Amino acid sequence: MTIVIAICSAITLAYVWLMIVYSKGWKKQHEVRLPENFVPTTRISVVVPARNEQSNIGACIDAILSQVYPRELLEVIVVDDHSTDDTAQIVSAYNTAGVRYLSLAEHIGDKQLNAYKKAALSLGIQHASNELIVTTDADCVAPNAWLKSIAATYEQTKPDMIVAPVVFHATGGLLPVFQLIDFMSMQGITAAAHSMQMGRMSNGANLTFTKKIFEQINGYEGIDKLASGDDYLLMNKIAEVKGNIVYLKSQQAIVTTLPQPTWQAFLQQRIRWASKSGKYNDHRLTSVLMLVYLYNLAFPLLIVAGLFDTVYWIVALAMLAVKALAEYLYMRPVVRFFHKEWVQVYFPFLQPLHIAYIVAAGLMGFIGKYQWKDRQVQ
Repeated sequence: MTIVIAICSAITLAYVWLMIVYSKGWKKQHEVRLPENFVPTTRISVVVPARNEQSNIGACIDAILSQVYPRELLEVIVVDDHSTDDTAQIVSAYNTAGVRYLSLAEHIGDKQLNAYKKAALSLGIQHASNELIVTTDADCVAPNAWLKSIAATYEQTKPDMIVAPVVFHATGGLLPVFQLIDFMSMQGITAAAHSMQMGRMSNGANLTFTKKIFEQINGYEGIDKLASGDDYLLMNKIAEVKGNIVYLKSQQAIVTTLPQPTWQAFLQQRIRWASKSGKYNDHRLTSVLMLVYLYNLAFPLLIVAGLFDTVYWIVALAMLAVKALAEYLYMRPVVRFFHKEWVQVYFPFLQPLHIAYIVAAGLMGFIGKYQWKDRQVQ
């Protein structure tokens, strides 16, 4: 028992230390405001892959076309990934507004792939005529200063890649609120990891890179067998050639996306994200992920052990209290940044659910097979 308590104490201290480091990293990441008189000169191509997004693609395109950005510097390309609904027809209706429609099916024929999204993005980037590529998802909506904020950062430092924030749209309900809190936590970690050089993270819903660096690293070549990773694995390739990667911490650049509608869809999404873990060559991030997983795995193990000695339940409760407090303190400035302070009241009550999902998604992500967009992939 003494050894178990010592181990639990050690990983708890390590986890608390990690939350403290992330808090410092978040604060260290300078928040950017768009210069008042900034006039962009960068030509941007926004590439949007879409599969069965008839309910969302219109709002996504409208938000892009509503950008306070010179229209002559903006190109919008939507790549339809074998949609079986009215996505193609909706996108085609925007042709008069200058939105280009590409069909992935017309370019690959009957070829079977595992990474359809990467193929769709590659097709869009191949047809892009501008120097800066911005990718987002078809269920995303961006504020009207989004592209201007990205251009300002690009023109100031000329980075090869810009990672920017994403948040879920959620107003209530257990599943949406749980996803919102979990995702904001990951967004905070993304910013902190960049500033503290503790690994690299990104999200394809709000990612920018130059076409030059994309061509230099041969795009998704070498990572195109894995269905996920169009963001992180691409960033890894850029980092390997010493590319300059920056994080844009700006409220004017926050892209809003939708949470998953069901628990099954949510778990499949998280398994998809976790499936990249075996492809990390960033030992700093791998070490952090291992610590987080082992810490959460300790809880169900202690619950089982408590059936034989209730002292283990006391240990688990103590660890849970420490975990909730450490994460709450880390999350306070993050939720303020996203203007989601109202979620904090739910935070302590969702801890058991958070632990269960981390353990389950991590395990199934290691197996690597999941259902996504009506496809069985790995």
